[in-house]
Amino acid sequence: MFKWIVIILASLLALGGCDNNEVGDVSLGLFTTKDIKIDTLTDPIVTGVTCHVASIEDNLSLSDPSDSSIACRQTGEITAAMLSRIDHSKSGEVIFAKSKSVLFKNMKIRRILDEQTQTLMYVSYSTKETSGSFKHSLSTVPLWGTKAYKSPATKAAN
Repeated sequence: MFKWIVIILASLLALGGCDNNEVGDVSLGLFTTKDIKIDTLTDPIVTGVTCHVASIEDNLSLSDPSDSSIACRQTGEITAAMLSRIDHSKSGEVIFAKSKSVLFKNMKIRRILDEQTQTLMYVSYSTKETSGSFKHSLSTVPLWGTKAYKSPATKAAN
């Protein structure tokens, strides 16, 4: 039985390192197994937004640190049709999730639209409290200059 548990855990660790979205890998030093991994993510609905997420991964641990950083930018067209398909609630919607532990810790990225300022917000966060805090990071993409932008006169008319 123990042999099968070791095989399953080794497989999970190996699969964790296989990430098609990884565009960067920074070693934190010779005497550590921890690296900063940088993933790229294109918003699945608002395809004109690309986010880069940096997080620490430890190849020999069953739980990665919760810290992450996110930066999102407009890299293509953003249209009103795209915005009509997204969740407009204050909690937005999860557009990406990645396991950070075999014990139910995940890193998630949530998209939220701030309609008042015409800005898309992307928040990266951990689903498990670490050292008294839920680690998180925020990036914003203004709609100004895109086909999705509504001028104050247009917003008042709606």
